This record gives sequence, structure tokens and C-alpha cells, in this order.
Amino acid sequence: MTGLDALTDRDLVERFAALAIAPGDFRHREHIRLAFALLARHADFVEAAVEFRRLLRAFAAHHGVPERYHETVTLAYLAIVNERMDGGGHADSLAFVAAHPDLLDHKSGALARYYDVGAITASSVARRVFVLPGQRS
Repeated sequence: MTGLDALTDRDLVERFAALAIAPGDFRHREHIRLAFALLARHADFVEAAVEFRRLLRAFAAHHGVPERYHETVTLAYLAIVNERMDGGGHADSLAFVAAHPDLLDHKSGALARYYDVGAITASSVARRVFVLPGQRS
């Protein structure tokens, strides 16, 4: 549980978009919550992906760390969340996160089923452009 758990999904998106969340409060768990909220808001995966990418890049730039944005990790997690949301009927992002704890394990959880997490996170190519699983990074 975090202090941001008191926020509804709508409030989380609005505060994040307004750059009103401290970087130390926006951890991996909140990335997953934001992904869920944006996917729930948009009927189309690509629309959600464009907004997710724009918001994360703006947040990183605002806090002086634009290099922290990682294209492959961002889009891979968004795709995994989207797939898990299908038919799930989760009331909100908190219920979704509770139902899918492997999404919170950044080292050996859901992402590790598709990528060598250490290699992909260290890759400058994968940071800049989306790299498919199994591809050289």
C-alpha cells in the first residue's frame, strides 16, 4: 500500500498529468495502476499507449531525468496489462494489482516471461525504441 492508494484511478491520472505527484511516490506499482487507468479510459490500445508514453516522458522530463523513460519496458508492461484486463472485470486499478501480483515483481515476474529483464533494462536501443521479445537489444 502507498499514499497514492487513496486516489481513484481518475484522480491518479489527473494528478500525474498535472505533474502533481512526487517522483519518489510514483513507483512501479503506480506505473501499473496508471497503465490500467489509461487502458480503461481508452477503447483503443494504441490511444492508451500514446497517452501513457506522453505522460511518462513528460513526468521524467519535468523531474530532470528524461533518460529514465524506457520505451520497451513501458510498452511491454502496457501490453501485458491490456491482455490481463480482457474479461477480468476488475473494479479499478487497485483490484487489478491485487489480482496480478506478478506484475509488481519487476525482476522475475510477468515481464521476465518475455524478456531478459537485466539485458532489456540495460539496453540503450530498447530504451529508445520498442524491441520485440527475443530480439537483440
